[in-house]
Amino acid sequence: MTDPLAQWYETHGRHELPWRETRDRWAVLVSEVMLQQTQVARVQAVWPEFIDRFPEPKVMADAGVGAVIGAWGRLGYPRRARRLWESSAVIADAGWPEVLTELPGVGRYTAAAIRAQADDEDVPAIEVNIRRVVQRVDGRLLSERAAELASVRLGRGLRGRDRLLALMDLGATVCTPRAPACPVCPVRRRCATRGPLPNEVTARQPAFEGSFRQRRGLVMARLRAESKVPIAELDAEALAALVADGLATVNDTDAQLP
Repeated sequence: MTDPLAQWYETHGRHELPWRETRDRWAVLVSEVMLQQTQVARVQAVWPEFIDRFPEPKVMADAGVGAVIGAWGRLGYPRRARRLWESSAVIADAGWPEVLTELPGVGRYTAAAIRAQADDEDVPAIEVNIRRVVQRVDGRLLSERAAELASVRLGRGLRGRDRLLALMDLGATVCTPRAPACPVCPVRRRCATRGPLPNEVTARQPAFEGSFRQRRGLVMARLRAESKVPIAELDAEALAALVADGLATVNDTDAQLP
């Protein structure tokens, strides 16, 4: 008998996402970094051109951090772009480390996601969508390790890459944070809650309008658009924060990308 989750994933998985057509480690890393705290649709619009411009670590490393930050555009959280450039420099200089978490900005999930998607290793990986699914199925909050084990149990008809992507897609499109479509869920018979947990915390991103993030973003937009911008024309506090994060440089009169 076909596993319900596997059958659902075959029919309803987001197979059209461009980064799923590759098993290249670098391309997968770029997609995973972009997807952190960013909607899939926004990444889908940017990733193909970005990976064409920086198809391998050495190309990105040689281009320089300013070029990468500039190409990052309006994806937000540009520190991710700097970390990605730092990773490219490490890989270009010494190759991929045996322990992927040694790369700047690569944590437990991203390392496992690369191994599952690019290396075809049968390793579990937990991101926000998968965590929501397995916790609802188990009916309780879970530690990272417990969630990994729960994902393997729930995805027993799949392995590695397919298990990761099937559970991710299930959480993103069916077992959503506020309005889960339980009647069409392929794992509903195994689910303890069939909906949000009573003590489930759904993170809401603070309002962007009027925020310091918006102020930083406005300064970044000027720096991406112009080679040099007079300091006097920029939000001084936002510029100082960007300089502290390594996302901008200043001299006596002007600011620019690093």
